[in-house]
Amino acid sequence: MSGVDWTATAIFILTYALISGRRLKILPLNRPAAALLGAALMVSCGVMPPEQVYRAVDYDTLVLLLGMMIIASYFHLSGFYGWAADRILRVAKTAQRLLLVLTLCSGTLSCLLVNDTVCLMFTPLVVGVIVRAGLPLKPYLLALAMSANIGSVATLVGNPQNMIIGKLGGITFGQFSATMFPVAVAGLIIQHAILAFGFRKVLCKPISRFPEENIPALNWRLLMPASVALAGAFGGFLAGWNLAWTALGIASVLMVVARRDTHEVLRLVDWHLLVFFAALFVVVAGFETTGLLDRAIEVLPGAQAGATAQAWGLAGVTVAGSNIFSNVPFVLLAGRWVAELPSQELFWRILAMASTFAGNLTLLGSVANLIVVESARGHCDIGFFDYAKFGAPITLLSVIAGTIICLYLTAG
Repeated sequence: MSGVDWTATAIFILTYALISGRRLKILPLNRPAAALLGAALMVSCGVMPPEQVYRAVDYDTLVLLLGMMIIASYFHLSGFYGWAADRILRVAKTAQRLLLVLTLCSGTLSCLLVNDTVCLMFTPLVVGVIVRAGLPLKPYLLALAMSANIGSVATLVGNPQNMIIGKLGGITFGQFSATMFPVAVAGLIIQHAILAFGFRKVLCKPISRFPEENIPALNWRLLMPASVALAGAFGGFLAGWNLAWTALGIASVLMVVARRDTHEVLRLVDWHLLVFFAALFVVVAGFETTGLLDRAIEVLPGAQAGATAQAWGLAGVTVAGSNIFSNVPFVLLAGRWVAELPSQELFWRILAMASTFAGNLTLLGSVANLIVVESARGHCDIGFFDYAKFGAPITLLSVIAGTIICLYLTAG
């Protein structure tokens, strides 16, 4: 490796450590500030010129998040989250049932919608529900993020890497879901079982009840246009329109028709989260210049090893690569290797499964995880090791189960 490569690697490790060690208080930097420091170092240390930095940022992700945050702001101003929290608490009888309902809702919605969007819309609702119930937030926030990741594997529109795989592999929606739906179901069962067992003591606490007069009032003048905007955005997603500009376009129309002071609306947008993602894209792109991602692919078994050995090898390397380099860049590179194999149908599914389930390994493994944790900031602080304690066994068992199912269904 050259001196520049060593510099890029050192900056990446430093940034990763600062982001991961937030609760260790290594430096007085939160996650957005740590990511900004890493991005600035990539430029000032000569790893990337400014022009390359601008190209490294995935603006579609930022625009999608901004559009959905604006729509979510109107739901907040309408009082919807507090109202919905009250209704959910009256239906749930136990804390365990509340965990199961949340897992099923998050996993199911992420089959049809981008998992990041599900987390963006659900986190304020989950926080409202759990705070009202007087229950610990951690198990429910973990369930929201992890089930959104797992459920998104079921369809080609569940997450960005699935969309890329569908395009590269020429896989139809029905062909993909026929195999990946049972994979998602198995993953959700494993995830719920581990979280329910791991938090079994705190989930024994009864749910608080609230008197009738505490039900928050709804502002229908805001809720109705916000609901129409949300339905329109989801309809556009399912119709195959550009996700980012569909969300932002509809959000812009909503700001016009809702007739609410837009300063108040934009004040609710989590700008810290947008800055964090923009800077993180730069840090990851700088690390990619080292070529270590290409070397990771070289360790995969050759054709002489057989399809089964290659499938297990691809699953393992994908989990590691997706957490180090991010799943979308890894899928783009690994796709070149898969395209040269004879049994592509199996390996495209393994790549989709492992790159998606890898998001549950660590806090930084998925954008959905970061959305949940950062959006719940101030209510609950989930550190790197808090997440990994449950994420590691869930990822290991779900990837094993997913690989077995893919091998069995493809062979059948």
